Amino acid sequence: MKFQELIGLAVFDVEEGKEIGKISDVMISEDWKIQALELEGKGFFSSSAKSVSWEDIMAYGEDAVMIRNQQAVRKTGADDIHYTYLLGKNKFKDLNVLTEDGILLGKVTDVYFDQEMGNTILGLEISDGFVSDLMEGRKWLPLTQDMSIGKNAIMVPPMSEERLEKTIHSVNG
Repeated sequence: MKFQELIGLAVFDVEEGKEIGKISDVMISEDWKIQALELEGKGFFSSSAKSVSWEDIMAYGEDAVMIRNQQAVRKTGADDIHYTYLLGKNKFKDLNVLTEDGILLGKVTDVYFDQEMGNTILGLEISDGFVSDLMEGRKWLPLTQDMSIGKNAIMVPPMSEERLEKTIHSVNG
């Protein structure tokens, strides 16, 4: 599953069968794990976001995310949010992916995680530009221990270019 597929999903409280809100972003920890899901409705001048910690999610699928009850929704302060996927000052989307020997592989367009493995991130979907996407399709880079998140780029080891694969969801793939 990809982060882009989570954005916009409805979040339901299982105890009352009530829709709590919709997912607007994904919070990511420094060790490449999904920390929490951010819900829509953050105020313009608010320094905190409504979120649901990954541990409080009972189930998720292609149509909805299920939490036990409304107590699972918490306010998360801006200082407690390390990285996000879509919005904020430390966002993954459109971040450059650079090898340590100075080769630009492209920009992050999505993040893959495995539903069976919980909050573990598997890899990054990378775009080398619109024309390249049309001609060759997007690529995905499996996550390795030696990849690091920097302020302006995700740093990957030399020779990572050889590990790029066509995305799972390529057109005519």
